[in-house]
Amino acid sequence: MASWVEELHFPHVNIPITIAHLLPVSPAGPISAAPGDSLYLSNLDDIIGARVFTPTIYFYRFDFLNNSTRKSVMKTLFDALSHVLVPYYPLSGRLRETKNGKLEVFFEQGQGALMVEAYSEMALDKLGELTVPNPAWSPLIFRFPNEEPYKILDMPLLIAQVTLFSCGGFSLGLRLCHCICDGLGAMQFLRAWAATAKSGTLVTNPDPCWNRKFFQPRNPPVVKYPHMEFMKIEEGSSLTRSLWQEKPVQKCYRISREFQAQLKSVAAQTNDQKFSYTTFDALAAHVWRSWVKALDVKPVNYKLRLTFSVNARNKLKNPPLKDGFYGNVVCLACAVSSVYELITRHLTETAHLVHDARIGVSEEYLRSTIDYVEVDRPTRLEFGGKLTITQWTRFSIYECADFGWGRPIYAGPIDLTPTPQVCVFLPEGEADPSDRMVVCICLPESATDKFKDFLSSVDQSRDEDVDRNN
Repeated sequence: MASWVEELHFPHVNIPITIAHLLPVSPAGPISAAPGDSLYLSNLDDIIGARVFTPTIYFYRFDFLNNSTRKSVMKTLFDALSHVLVPYYPLSGRLRETKNGKLEVFFEQGQGALMVEAYSEMALDKLGELTVPNPAWSPLIFRFPNEEPYKILDMPLLIAQVTLFSCGGFSLGLRLCHCICDGLGAMQFLRAWAATAKSGTLVTNPDPCWNRKFFQPRNPPVVKYPHMEFMKIEEGSSLTRSLWQEKPVQKCYRISREFQAQLKSVAAQTNDQKFSYTTFDALAAHVWRSWVKALDVKPVNYKLRLTFSVNARNKLKNPPLKDGFYGNVVCLACAVSSVYELITRHLTETAHLVHDARIGVSEEYLRSTIDYVEVDRPTRLEFGGKLTITQWTRFSIYECADFGWGRPIYAGPIDLTPTPQVCVFLPEGEADPSDRMVVCICLPESATDKFKDFLSSVDQSRDEDVDRNN
C-alpha cells in the first residue's frame, strides 16, 4: 500500500533573473467606469481570507522559438490583456478601505494592470522536473521592493511577470487579487485572456458578470449558524507553535487511484448512514489525521479545526446566480474535533465530520456567512489549531492556460511555506485527479518522516491507550 503514496522531490535551485521593463496595462477601449467611480465588493469578496494575492505560475517549453518569436510572446500577452481588461475592467482598478474597514474598487487615471518583462540566462531544463510547486520559483513572481506582506490596498490587482529563458521557453507568473475573483472566477478570466491571445480578437465566453450586490447582507442581518470557521480561538496547543517556530518545509506526495479507492473503502466500512463519502471526504480526513499525528499535538483534549472552501454556485436557487459571475462564491466549511478523537477514532468518523461540514454549506449558510461578516467583520487570519485544505483539482487550469503556444507543462502554485497551515490538493499535470493527484503540505523537518508513514497507511484500529490527560 505504501507504494501507492510517493514523495515527489523538487530541486533547490537559484534562478537569476533580470527585470527589463515594468509595463502598465490599460484597457484597450472604453470601460464601464470613469475616474472617481467605485464598485461594491461583497462580504465574500473582502472577507479577511480573500485579502491576499494568489500567486500562480505557468511554464511553456519552446525549444524551436527564435528571437523574433520570443519577443512576440510579450507583445501577444500584453495586447490580449489590454483587450480583456475592457470587459474585466475591475481588474484595472485599485482597492481602498471605506467605513468600518470594508473594501471597494475605485478608479483613477493612470491605473491598470501591470506586466513585467524579465529574462533568465538559465534554460528550463535546469529547473528540474516541473511537476510540483517549488519555492525556488519565487523570483518568477514579481513583488515590489520592500512590499509589505499581505499588502492589497492601492496595488495593481493583476501583476503578470513574463520570464524568457535562454532555451526559448518562458514562464508566466501571475498575482491575482482574491478579492476580485475566486478560483473558478480566476479560471474564467484566464480562459478569456488565453483565448484572446490565441485568436487575436477579444473572446469572452461567458461574458463576465460583476453584480456583487447579489450578495448584499440582509437588513437586519440574520446569523443562523455559529460559524466556527471565523471563531477567535486562543492558541492552547503545540500545533501552531511547532509550525511557526521551527521553519517548516514543503512536502509533496503523489496519491494514486488505488490509494484513493482504498481510503474510500476504509471510510465506508463502519458507515451505517444512507450516504457515501466522496474521495475528498476520505482523503481530507486522512491527511488531517496524519498531519496531527505527525505533529504530536498536545494537549489531546484541545479542539482542532479543518477548514476548506466549498463552491456555493449550485446552491443558489432563489434567484440563481447569473452565468459569467466571477466573484467569490465560496464558503468556508469547518469540521471540529479534539486531538484525542482525531488520532484514536476510525477514519469513518473523521470522514463523517468532513462530509457533514461540506454538505452543510447551503444557500442559507452562505447568506448567514455574509451577515456574520457584516455584524462582526474578522480583522485578522485565525490560525489557532487549524488546517486549511484548498482543492485545485476542481480547476481546469491547464486547459484554460493555452495562449496559442500549447498547454503549460506545469500550472499551479509555487510556495506554501508562507502559510504553513494550508494544504493543497493538486492535479498532476493534465492527469485526471481520480487517476492520481498531488498533496502538498508543510511540516517541521522533524515531522516529515512520521507524516509520510502515517499518510502511506490507513490505520483502521483504535488506540485506546492514549492518555486523555497528556
